[in-house]
Amino acid sequence: MPNKTVTQENDMTTTHTPTPARSDLHTGSPRTTAPVAPPFRKHGLALTGGALLWATSFLHFGPNPTDSSGLVLFGLMSGSFQLGLLALLRVLWRTRALGEGRIARAVLRIETVFVSLAICSTFVDAIGVSDLSQPGWIVLDAFWPLSMLGMFFIGIRIAVAGRWKGLTRFWPLVAESWAMVVIPTMGIFGEDVAKYVAALHLLVGYAVLGVLVSRKES
Repeated sequence: MPNKTVTQENDMTTTHTPTPARSDLHTGSPRTTAPVAPPFRKHGLALTGGALLWATSFLHFGPNPTDSSGLVLFGLMSGSFQLGLLALLRVLWRTRALGEGRIARAVLRIETVFVSLAICSTFVDAIGVSDLSQPGWIVLDAFWPLSMLGMFFIGIRIAVAGRWKGLTRFWPLVAESWAMVVIPTMGIFGEDVAKYVAALHLLVGYAVLGVLVSRKES
C-alpha cells in the first residue's frame, strides 16, 4: 500500500489587539467655559445697593431724623451709600476716567479723602457724639457736602474727558448733581418735599449709574 504523504498546513491566526484610547483626546461634546463676570460688577452693585438704602432712609426718616434709632439707621444707610462712592472712585481710578495726567489722579485722591472724612462725620452723627457748637465738629461735618460737591465736578470732568463711552460718559453727571438739586430744593420747599426729591434723584442717578458701572468691561 503506497505511503501517503500527509501535508499538514498550519493555520496561522492573526490576533488584532485594539489600540488603547488616548486619554488626552476629548471625544465628547465641546467644553464650554463659564462666562467671566465684568471686572467692576461688585463696585457697581455696591453703589446701587447703597443708593437704594439711602433713598429708603430718606423716605422713612426724612433728611434729619431726631430719635436715636432713626439716627443710627439713617447713619448706617447713608454710610452704605458713601462706601458705594468709594467703590465708584476706585473704578474711576482704574479706568482713568478723568484722564491720564497727574491732576486727574490728584483729584481722585483728594475726593477719596473727602468721602472718607464724610463717612467719619456720618458715623459720629449716628452714635450721637458730634457737637456742632464746636469748630472741630463743624469742620468734620463740612466734608459731607464738600464730598458731594467734589463728585459733581468729577461728573463734569468725566463727560469732558470722554474716556467712558455711551451712557456711562454722561450718567455720572446726572447722578452727581444730587447735591446741586436737593440742597436748593430743601431751602426753597422744605424737608417734606426735599426727601422725595432726594430719594427720586438717588434712584434715577446713582442707582442706575451703579448698574451701568457693573456692566463695564474696561
